[in-house]
Amino acid sequence: MAGAATQKVHPLSMRLPEADIAMIDRAASLRGRSRTDFVRDAAVRAAEDVLMENALIRMNPDGFEAFVLALTAPPVVVPEIIALAQRTAPWEKDSAKDQS
Repeated sequence: MAGAATQKVHPLSMRLPEADIAMIDRAASLRGRSRTDFVRDAAVRAAEDVLMENALIRMNPDGFEAFVLALTAPPVVVPEIIALAQRTAPWEKDSAKDQS
């Protein structure tokens, strides 16, 4: 039977003001997570965002032409979206009754 894959763990130490630790602990508690899990997930998510913002997108000339055409084409009317935008929001229904 093959053994379980071992995951290497590398420590990361940070010095933070007490107020920051308190805020992190409170948020982690609200999520039911440990401080370590909460901070790791937040840091990884932030790192992914930065990397995606700086990712180079490559496409061939035909793909780029199709992309530009899609961006510059006139908008298409979608009746379902118009109907949705004209609908009264659920939180506005009670106030509409109060005003009538």
